[in-house]
Amino acid sequence: MWHNDGDDFSPAACFCAAAGFFFLMPPASRAAVFIDGQNLYYSAKRQFGYAVPNYDVCKLARAVCGRQGWQPEEINFYTGVPEAGDNPRWHGFWNARLRAMRESRVNVFSRPLRNGKEKGVDVRIALDVIRAVLEGKCEVAVIFSQDQDLSEVAEEVRRIARHENRRIRIASAYPEGEGCRVRGINKTDWLPIDRELYDRCLDSRNYFPAFSR
Repeated sequence: MWHNDGDDFSPAACFCAAAGFFFLMPPASRAAVFIDGQNLYYSAKRQFGYAVPNYDVCKLARAVCGRQGWQPEEINFYTGVPEAGDNPRWHGFWNARLRAMRESRVNVFSRPLRNGKEKGVDVRIALDVIRAVLEGKCEVAVIFSQDQDLSEVAEEVRRIARHENRRIRIASAYPEGEGCRVRGINKTDWLPIDRELYDRCLDSRNYFPAFSR
């Protein structure tokens, strides 16, 4: 029997008990998910007050896509990581988190984080979005970020869609607190993440190294 827990909209058919017949539902659109880890962390900190990156990447991707009736086919995660000599506590945290993500089959991309800044993450996200679209891996690209530098990739996705006569959507997902009006990436569909949805997708594990707990 098909079970819908609110996060998965992938059944091929449903049964209408009143009329006594089956009807086919259209297949869920395939989504490729791209998560800017630092951008999502600081957005959740501003909107919800969380002091650490406590989101479960897979749960959050499935929940956000599920609300739209999309099926995430691949999840990509990007972050800067402090050097061990600069900040051993956060270096250990991110190394442990990224290892757990890889074990969950998340594609991980990391770069050294220096003076609190990461270089090359937005460029890599843009390249990977274009790659997924050109390779026909998705009908929807979902970017978890509010980085306006990524608005240009939205224009490129639309150009590819017109050239190949395909329907491709690009959306940006981001935390939004109650009563706040937060902007997503320009030229994308905006998918605000409310506190209730975010809190259903928390990762309760402690990734900090034992010496710093």
